[in-house]
Amino acid sequence: MSLSVLTLAALLVGCGGEEPKPAEQPAAPVAEAPAAPAALDLSELKASAQGVTLVPAPMEMQKALDKAKIADTLESLVQSHTFNLDAQDPDVAAVRTGVLLADTLLTVKSAAPEKLVERMKAVQKGMTTLKAGQDINATIDSLIGDIQNLGGGSRDEVVKQLDEMHAAIIPEIEYEAGEQITPLIQAGSWLEGSNLLAAAILKANRPEVANDLLRQPAVCDYFLKYVDIAGKAKAPDAVVKQLKTTLEKLKEISSKPSLTVEDIEEVKKQTDTVLGML
Repeated sequence: MSLSVLTLAALLVGCGGEEPKPAEQPAAPVAEAPAAPAALDLSELKASAQGVTLVPAPMEMQKALDKAKIADTLESLVQSHTFNLDAQDPDVAAVRTGVLLADTLLTVKSAAPEKLVERMKAVQKGMTTLKAGQDINATIDSLIGDIQNLGGGSRDEVVKQLDEMHAAIIPEIEYEAGEQITPLIQAGSWLEGSNLLAAAILKANRPEVANDLLRQPAVCDYFLKYVDIAGKAKAPDAVVKQLKTTLEKLKEISSKPSLTVEDIEEVKKQTDTVLGML
């Protein structure tokens, strides 16, 4: 399966509008469709990811949220997504699943049990669509059971299990669904996580914690590298240029020594536009 950079480009460029209607089939015979493009060589992208945390481990994330004192604020900001996870295009399903994964990881200790179970089931459905493997589904089933049995008790054990799943999920997906799906899951998680963190920081009026939570220039570099590798073969030059401009703006913000309220608002604005197209 080839990776469609046009999917990510359409999401990140921020150019809205209705999807074009399919053209009517001509009466005359049409030329044979060109062969599908060869799978991308992502070895350079994987090499660039060394030492870059694209999606923080749940335990590490919870410590950061506790320190920043925005966990409860985050829960109030998560939207009820109505994604179609049965999409024919697995690239779209991958980005959407990444968004749902971020919602789950960021609210694992603060969401009401029934809401957290709902989010975990949505992630599970996405993983099933992506053919990510039975091990991941079984782990999510176990987590759902633990949450349902806990009631209002401590969720530290659930966080620990999510930590274990986090460590195994990317290799499992790459093995079962193909390594070309994982950058799109990571992109969805990164975008949703950045958006929710920026919104929570603004709502809680705690701009001082943005330096620890939103400065991720290395992650921006990773997705810029993705565009360089995939964009050359998959997207028109104008789309690639605009996509790079968007990512470079986020990198510019996250590279500052200290973020202002205006910077945080810009991160939210940039990611709002993208997520609104999903």
